[in-house]
Amino acid sequence: METTETIYAMPRIGDKAPDFTAKTTKGVIKFSDFAKGKWTLLFSHPADFTPVCTTEMSGFATRKAEFDALNTELMGLSIDSVHAHLGWVNNVRNNTGVYFDFPIIADIDMKVSKLYGMLQPNESETAAVRAVFFIDPSKKIRLIMYYPLNVGRNMNEILRALDALQVSDKNGVAMPLDWERGDKVIIPPPKNLEEMEQRLSDDSCERTDFYLCKRDL
Repeated sequence: METTETIYAMPRIGDKAPDFTAKTTKGVIKFSDFAKGKWTLLFSHPADFTPVCTTEMSGFATRKAEFDALNTELMGLSIDSVHAHLGWVNNVRNNTGVYFDFPIIADIDMKVSKLYGMLQPNESETAAVRAVFFIDPSKKIRLIMYYPLNVGRNMNEILRALDALQVSDKNGVAMPLDWERGDKVIIPPPKNLEEMEQRLSDDSCERTDFYLCKRDL
């Protein structure tokens, strides 16, 4: 007997972020109207009232000021009801003092999870994996991170990557391994022989060779 494998859409880097309207802990939100002029981090967690998810959502909440400083709004998601979300938010606040003051999508029908490829059948058919979508102000997907159900994300890396994307966009540069704010950045490589010769004689940058040069911002 033949079996039909369930295939869910998975947006890619560079794609326009799929639009949707969903019920959240901040009311009904149409995504295309959310965070206009700002970056958005759209992230999913497997379930409310679970230990790893509680640590992760608390991490987003306690570092929200850092995301604010990077002109970025947060939006969470899980396949739970809005009532479960509200109960969990209140439970965590009462037990730890941490308040999830950002919208969390109640994706009961799994519409948004399927739209963003957050459901991965070999991991789970009914719980979203730990996905993070970095979406710029034009609503283009710029970076995607996926983690399995049993491994929490790294908040330092999420903030580092977000900062790197913004600094790269602003300055037209690329970021080397382990880049953090204040480190040297990579100058785009030459596009022709003339630019290559200019680069070889340029003493204003840290040059390994014509194709790898770094400079301070």
